[in-house]
Amino acid sequence: MTQGSHPEQARHPGVIAVSLIALIAFWWLGAWGMADPSVLPSPAEVWRITLREAASGALWLHTSATLARVAAAFALAMTIGTALGVLLGLFPRLNRWADPWVVVFLNVPALVVIVLAYLWLGLNEFAAIVAVSVNKTAMVVVNIREGVRARDRKLGEMAQVFGMSRWHRLRHVLWPQLAPFVSASVRNGLAVIWKIVLVVEFLGRSNGVGFQIHLYFQLFETGYVMAYALSFVAVMLLIEYLLVQSSERRATRWRVQAAGAT
Repeated sequence: MTQGSHPEQARHPGVIAVSLIALIAFWWLGAWGMADPSVLPSPAEVWRITLREAASGALWLHTSATLARVAAAFALAMTIGTALGVLLGLFPRLNRWADPWVVVFLNVPALVVIVLAYLWLGLNEFAAIVAVSVNKTAMVVVNIREGVRARDRKLGEMAQVFGMSRWHRLRHVLWPQLAPFVSASVRNGLAVIWKIVLVVEFLGRSNGVGFQIHLYFQLFETGYVMAYALSFVAVMLLIEYLLVQSSERRATRWRVQAAGAT
């Protein structure tokens, strides 16, 4: 692997900072050209609103409520989706029967699932988390199933010849090969789940970022809508760069070392 193609360069802090600054500058130019804060407030105005909401405590209250729902739905979707994906990938006959179910759940609109969950389970926290999890689980199943199908079968056969138990083969042979697919599921899952959580809060919760966006949408307060939305985007960016990508690098380090040795 050449130095110019090294994946670490795409995650260089300087590159990330300059890219985000360029995005903010583009936003600033758009706000200046629009010259109507009620339509597109400037970054400075949104920042002032964010500081006011943070000082009052409202921003932390609603952001933490949304983050808790994201974490619960994400954990549930990843656990169930990973287990089902491994099973369907390892057992083609089971996959043949279950694949239509997966396709159905992939294509059911998130709004329909949310509304049905509220109608069947009530306007409560459990219904909100179930609705979000159902929408994401099928995506995880597809990613993990394709990872199992793409595995190096010779490694598994060699491990079996050397007498490794099924559990050890799963942990030390299959799971490392699934790391890129798990990472993709984590990244896509976080991006999708928090957006669906906002819709869930918009429709039927009494707190959270989605609830605040609904409130300020009714008041036509564009600046407050952007302040809450971008605050949570900032939280997700921190999770992406500090947690997701660092864990991905650790999980795929063996691939980089193997490529360097060849």
